[in-house]
Amino acid sequence: MIKRFDLLQKLNASIHENPVTALLGPRQCGKTTIAQTIRTPSPVHYYDLENPADRSGLTNPLTALGNYDGLVVLDEIQRMPELYEILRVLVDGASHEARYLILGSASPRIIRDVSETLAGRIGFVDMGGFHLGEISSDNWEKLWLRGGFPRSYLSKNEDSSFRWRDNFARTFLERDLRQLGFSIHPESMRRFWIMIAHYHGQVWNAAEFARSLGRDEKTARNYLDILSGALVVRKLRPWHVNIKKRQVKSPKIYIRDSGILHSLLSIRTRRDLLSHIKAGASWEGFALEQILSVTGDRDAYFWSTHGGAELDLLLNPEGARLGFEFKFTDNVRTTKSMRIAIEDLGLKHLYIIHPGVRSYQIDSNISTLSIFNLMSTLTDIRRFSEN
Repeated sequence: MIKRFDLLQKLNASIHENPVTALLGPRQCGKTTIAQTIRTPSPVHYYDLENPADRSGLTNPLTALGNYDGLVVLDEIQRMPELYEILRVLVDGASHEARYLILGSASPRIIRDVSETLAGRIGFVDMGGFHLGEISSDNWEKLWLRGGFPRSYLSKNEDSSFRWRDNFARTFLERDLRQLGFSIHPESMRRFWIMIAHYHGQVWNAAEFARSLGRDEKTARNYLDILSGALVVRKLRPWHVNIKKRQVKSPKIYIRDSGILHSLLSIRTRRDLLSHIKAGASWEGFALEQILSVTGDRDAYFWSTHGGAELDLLLNPEGARLGFEFKFTDNVRTTKSMRIAIEDLGLKHLYIIHPGVRSYQIDSNISTLSIFNLMSTLTDIRRFSEN
């Protein structure tokens, strides 16, 4: 079993600080496994709300949950949204000391409902699949190809990993979206998801997607919001500075998990990946997700001008600005675009992330950073982003 110490630390801190903690992430990313590893001095009471027997035990939820102390885990909370009001009543009781951990597949509706009902009482912890800080850096190619979903990464071979991801996508489209409250035809959403895979790492163009779907732009934006809210697609926001240059104002779009991206593009093996036209874009998305898994994405942006200058990732734009470029090559070189980004954005440092084995400094404010050294350097990157 791969230990996820940082995630457990965040989860335990939130449980200690808040009467309710929400652990949110895409389905099958390991939320239940993490919840079952939590150890507290007080009893842990677990409800799986997809289990009819556990749901029947909450026929009178105020009475059932009100009798507990310690930690109460409510898995798949979206199956019983009426519990949000019950939790508010319980945690507001003067003598009630229990803590609640709610697990749910991320969706805009869940986040909105719990935020409104439990405002001031709840802490959020976001969860994804495995990242490089949780596995050996020597296995980065396996993680890149298969992605971070535990059952995909830990599969016995590439074929079984690919089949799991293909089945995950089908189940997500045919069942999960419906359970999350979206009545969209699975084939329409699958076409849209595959289109995003082919546009992975590019700037969002609602008109182009609408034409390809045969729908209007509002529908295309709605589809994007659904997949983004379910944490399977990332919308990376653009950053603007006060300069006399036309800057891009639309987000860039990525499939968040590299393994799911490769499944949607029918990439099965390492050889398929390295020869694919989207290999460079896939590398960009993979490296970007590794960074954000540690630094968080609250202050993460990209920057681009219509004149061609750009920066793949900008962190902490209101403080000590750090820039990142992702290059799928061992022969890393600086470019005019990088120099413009450093000057126009006032970057404290620019890192060029690459798949080679050596990290070295190019200039006083430019360094190359090997994927092998990425996680050991991210501690410093996180410190800069927080200051």
